[in-house]
Amino acid sequence: MSENETPDVIEEVVSEEASEATDVKALEAEGDIAADYLEEFLDIYDLEGDIDIDVRQGRAYLEISAEEDSNLRLISEPETVEALQELTRLAVQVKTNSFSRLILDVGGSRQKRVDDITRIVTRIIDKVKDLGEAVPMKPMSSYERKIVHDLVAEAGLVSESEGEGKDRHIVVKPA
Repeated sequence: MSENETPDVIEEVVSEEASEATDVKALEAEGDIAADYLEEFLDIYDLEGDIDIDVRQGRAYLEISAEEDSNLRLISEPETVEALQELTRLAVQVKTNSFSRLILDVGGSRQKRVDDITRIVTRIIDKVKDLGEAVPMKPMSSYERKIVHDLVAEAGLVSESEGEGKDRHIVVKPA
């Protein structure tokens, strides 16, 4: 122990590490519950897919993937993935009695959506910089808004969410 470290500081660090390990285990357990639910879903609809579970940025992250010629594309549309994600979150919540923030990706559709959002936001950022005026965007999910906020901040501009429920959208503004 160095001169500057007190036993209280060491205990706090050890306690934090133990808490993070517990959080990761809880998220892995959440991922297992979600994977069981999704496996049943795939079986019911006779869809082929492999489920990978990961923990990223404090969330359970599940990805359903399959061969190129699989029928998984039937459930890979963004709206369908969002709906299936919500159903999966509810299934986890029923088992754990706690809110789930898991993220579901089907056939890489989430990354495709991130790429689409990035292209749209890049055009909007250019427009805001050219015009010097605020530009509103179409409504989107909270996950998508988070991506937009991060991209806008990286560009040195300001973004704010406005509206309620399904009308919640982002307005991009000059800094």
